[in-house]
Amino acid sequence: MPSVLVTGRSRGYVEVLQLIRQKDAIIFTFAFPALLTILLGLIFNTPVTPGSSTTHSQVFAAGMIAYGILSTAFISIGVGIAVDREDGTLKRLRGTPITAGSYFIGKIVLVFFAALFEVLLLLLVGVLLFDLPLPSSGERWFTLGWLLVLSVIACTLLGIAASSLARTSRSAPAVLNLPVLVLQFTSGIFVHIATLPSAMINVSALFPVKWMGQGFRSVFLPDALAAQEVAGSWEPGRTALVLGAWCVIGLVLSLVTFRWSRS
Repeated sequence: MPSVLVTGRSRGYVEVLQLIRQKDAIIFTFAFPALLTILLGLIFNTPVTPGSSTTHSQVFAAGMIAYGILSTAFISIGVGIAVDREDGTLKRLRGTPITAGSYFIGKIVLVFFAALFEVLLLLLVGVLLFDLPLPSSGERWFTLGWLLVLSVIACTLLGIAASSLARTSRSAPAVLNLPVLVLQFTSGIFVHIATLPSAMINVSALFPVKWMGQGFRSVFLPDALAAQEVAGSWEPGRTALVLGAWCVIGLVLSLVTFRWSRS
């Protein structure tokens, strides 16, 4: 286990360096969620309820952090692995001391690095353009911390597993973007969750995106807004359990489906 952690950390360092050198990828990865936040915030910049000091734009800005992490972890990692598998990078790595576990750890390190900058950019947009309040207590900052950790691990592992669904690197973006787009609408990220049909919410509750969005809203929005959630509360305990369960599910799926080559 120590050797897996050491080689995983080393692989993570290499992954981060590769990302930094791809300036076009950095711009697209970070800018797209921020651009969507700006567009949705400007379109729906009205009070949540008459006389409320909280606007729909603030609700979207808080929930869009979930999309930023999902885009960075699930889509970017899934597409990147599909490319590495097709061009032979993974096949060459198999001949090194890198194990599948080390490779997974390296990807998680990469996503943590990228997600921190993604979240900072989204917070900058939310605070400067839509007056999104920062966490008002140490408890909320702590909640933000464990939400980031569980969300990054779960989405990265699911991205690794989903990469095997794409037969080629060209088909990977379409294969991975489809479930992400659907879940953004059905989980209350692109649409206010109070307006969604209950059947749709029940299905989306089986997946992590709904709980990520709800968790991040609990960090930045007033407690009075919890009444608009499905259960009428923020449900931090259940959010942690669901995201933790998806971390385990993602690990199992990654170990079962991961392939070093296309054959």
